[in-house]
Amino acid sequence: MWFNRCAGIIFADDFQAFMLKSLCWKFAAFTLAMSVALPSLAHAADFYSEDLRIPMAEAGPDGLEAFLMRPSGPGKYPLALISHGTPRDFDDRAGMTARSYRAIAAEFAERGFAALVVLRRGYGSSPGGKVDSYGSCDQPNFRAALAVSVADLQAAIAAMQARRDVTTDSMIAVGHSAGGLATVALTAQAPPGLAAAINFAGGRGSSSAGSVCGDKALAETFRQMGTTSRTPMLWVYAKNDRFFSPGLAHRFRDAFVAGGGSVTFIDAPSFGSDGHFLFSVSSAAAWTPYVDVFLRAQNLPRAAASVSSAALPAPPQLGEDGKEQFRQYIGHTAHKAFAVAPDGSFGWRSRRTTMSEASREALAACSQYSAHCVLYAVDDALAP
Repeated sequence: MWFNRCAGIIFADDFQAFMLKSLCWKFAAFTLAMSVALPSLAHAADFYSEDLRIPMAEAGPDGLEAFLMRPSGPGKYPLALISHGTPRDFDDRAGMTARSYRAIAAEFAERGFAALVVLRRGYGSSPGGKVDSYGSCDQPNFRAALAVSVADLQAAIAAMQARRDVTTDSMIAVGHSAGGLATVALTAQAPPGLAAAINFAGGRGSSSAGSVCGDKALAETFRQMGTTSRTPMLWVYAKNDRFFSPGLAHRFRDAFVAGGGSVTFIDAPSFGSDGHFLFSVSSAAAWTPYVDVFLRAQNLPRAAASVSSAALPAPPQLGEDGKEQFRQYIGHTAHKAFAVAPDGSFGWRSRRTTMSEASREALAACSQYSAHCVLYAVDDALAP
């Protein structure tokens, strides 16, 4: 852990020994802790989150475990349905929780979505046992396993259609590993409103590094899904994926395309010791750029972020680029500010600890281009 002291940066491995240092160092450590904690708390306040159960007859009276996160403002936010992977060890499923994906959900909530993480049957507290098993390694039946997974995702979508703060129009589906494969399968029988889907390292049957059960059957499953899938898709596989190697991932892609599907495929650089876990809570900086480029290409999200900000007009002096930037500003969460100059110069900042901090930084950004910048909007209201 690193600590900011009175002069420069030091590194300390033993916290107790560090606490015996000078009072100056103690105060510096406290100051750093507060500077980290406060923005984190402020960021959390920008979102509404909820633990919930997804009703599903096949899951019994308790339904499926789920976690929802969306921007805190009023309005209906397009759904981002997030589907998890499958541990190699069956016993590890019981320890899974929907809340463990909170940081990933926050990334999509920050982009204007209502992010729903649903644990499929047999994972976490969602009942089901081995209902999504693909059978033996010698003769795997991936289609049967996927039918279970897709049914769970469809149940989650149906539950969100009944909510007043979520819309399934222009929704997206996002999945990792087995959840990525399930997401591809969902596009093959796409529900109304599914605008795009993202598959991170999708597949099933990896028993150990370099060993995949029924790889030919799995590639054929991708081909079959491609015959009916027409949803725009992004696929991301890292070069050092130890579940599904680049060669195998390319076979999945080629089979899917041969079936008639279309996909934007990313050969991502190696990540950590196993690139299969590129899509993780600690590596957002590595995978969000792929997501942002893809979502922009699909003009997503398409729903207004909030009722209050939807009526906020763009500054009339902005050009087309400025108006697009203002639309992005509308979709971001507080605290935020937008500054503009008479000649159309602008600057904005979001996700700041206070309104004054957002205002100060927005003015500074705008002032790089003009000496006559003023605040136009702070949070979701016109500036005084």
